[in-house]
Amino acid sequence: MAITIKEHTPGGDVDDFIRAGQVVFSGDAQWVPPLDFEIRERLHPAKNPFFKRAEAVYLTAWKDGALAGRCSASIDREYLRIWQNETGFFGFFDTIDDDAVGQALIDHAAKWLVARGMKRMSGPFSLYCNEEVGVLIEGFDTPPMLMMAHSRRWQDRVATACGLAKEKDVWAWRYEVTGKFTPRVQKAWNEIKAMPEVKLRSIRPSRMQQELDLIMDIYNDAWDGKWAFVRALPDEVDKMAKDLKLVIDPDLAFMAEIDGKTAGMCIALPNMNEALQDLGGKLFPLGWAKLLWRLKVKHPVTARLMMLGIRREFRNVRKYMGLSAAMYAEVATRGEAKGYRWGELSWTREDDRPINAGITSMGAKIYKRYRVYDKAL
Repeated sequence: MAITIKEHTPGGDVDDFIRAGQVVFSGDAQWVPPLDFEIRERLHPAKNPFFKRAEAVYLTAWKDGALAGRCSASIDREYLRIWQNETGFFGFFDTIDDDAVGQALIDHAAKWLVARGMKRMSGPFSLYCNEEVGVLIEGFDTPPMLMMAHSRRWQDRVATACGLAKEKDVWAWRYEVTGKFTPRVQKAWNEIKAMPEVKLRSIRPSRMQQELDLIMDIYNDAWDGKWAFVRALPDEVDKMAKDLKLVIDPDLAFMAEIDGKTAGMCIALPNMNEALQDLGGKLFPLGWAKLLWRLKVKHPVTARLMMLGIRREFRNVRKYMGLSAAMYAEVATRGEAKGYRWGELSWTREDDRPINAGITSMGAKIYKRYRVYDKAL
């Protein structure tokens, strides 16, 4: 049985690359098809500012003339500047249940990366580590949250058969909104709220650009040096600001200020995937109306806590040691008041003990695991 690989250039015809996802996930009730226009914009160099710092190729696999899978290969020059490790990425690694298809895609992606001087490949990152990360290896019985990956059950086996080895697992946590906190968390929340110099203020959508500049400044400070960390550059922040205006719930996103200085941020977003699942990636003719009603009127009952971070200068100040626990309690309380039933906290690195300990103290449980692989080239 013949397997062939076709290359698709960013900015060119990506119909088959997109359709490959529909082929692989056909019959999977938990898959949420991304909006067609959103994925096309992300794949297009003129629409996605990521390409100002990167290059990529899209691959499709064909078995006996039938579409059988896809994979991307990309090089992020900002990542290389930070980490100096000659590593390229692969992503969108979705195949039918066939190890040979996965092998052909990974081999082709590896050759593309080697031709550009890379000595190692890591992924899946679609297209880089600020987007969907990993192959789902646990938690197939629920749909993915907003901007989280989904995989078929066989994808980990296919990846291993390709010679890919585990680099890191990342976790998604499920938190049930109950209105009750452990004594430790409740004490921290009470103490922080009683401090006159501390203020937890909602994000101001009318000033989204300025707010996002503050958010990314905290992000760069709090996450610097962590595995796979890479800064979002100004053009990417501008695009994020525009995108966030469409989905953000100001009650679920807030800043922590200490004496008027932004010290931390907590960003939870309504789970747009909840509103998208039955649209098939299409907004026309009726998808727009359904989506707007589900987001703005009915609104989702699930949310994703994407970021919670505190500036380093405040992180080890004894007086403010309870700030992160207080922020978890604050967002949970705000979510309950808005009718949210549960939230996902994602993603965290398996070896990030302080973060994972804080989430555990809130009573959250790991319910999905994702695996990132690497391979020497």
